[in-house]
Amino acid sequence: MLSTAPPVPSQDASTPRGQDAPDDDVPETIETRLWQEEHEWLYALLRSTANVSPSFRFPDLISACVSLVFLHANAADRIFTFLGTQLVLRPQHTPRRRESMWRSQYDLLLALQRSPANRHPHPNFQLDQLTTACVALCREHVDAESLVLRQARLNMAERATRARPARPG
Repeated sequence: MLSTAPPVPSQDASTPRGQDAPDDDVPETIETRLWQEEHEWLYALLRSTANVSPSFRFPDLISACVSLVFLHANAADRIFTFLGTQLVLRPQHTPRRRESMWRSQYDLLLALQRSPANRHPHPNFQLDQLTTACVALCREHVDAESLVLRQARLNMAERATRARPARPG
């Protein structure tokens, strides 16, 4: 299992949380952590009456937030500005909740974590902080809940299209 969180001894590390590993042993979802404030906002969205048909779960909601932030050409600047001006001022021992996100959004954050903007002489931000920044930036939108749910639908449709084999002829 790939994770941004330290391993928990009681978990089976061979499969992603809550899912069987695909045939090629590459997990579809990756474990991450969210700071408490952003987790509470997503939990409220998860329980919202607007989250129906289908009801999206945390991997969908977190991934939707990441996707929405990365729709902007200046996504990295926005994320690092939030991290350097707002998240850095929060108590650093704030509880974090373990959740999952879809692999394609994880890959976006992993590339950002490995980017020059996250290397010396700049501070080194971890994946949980990058994930939290994406959720926090989404919360700032006036119509945040509907934007996140719409993006979750778009991400789901994209995953379904990628997973579908090409039709002959």
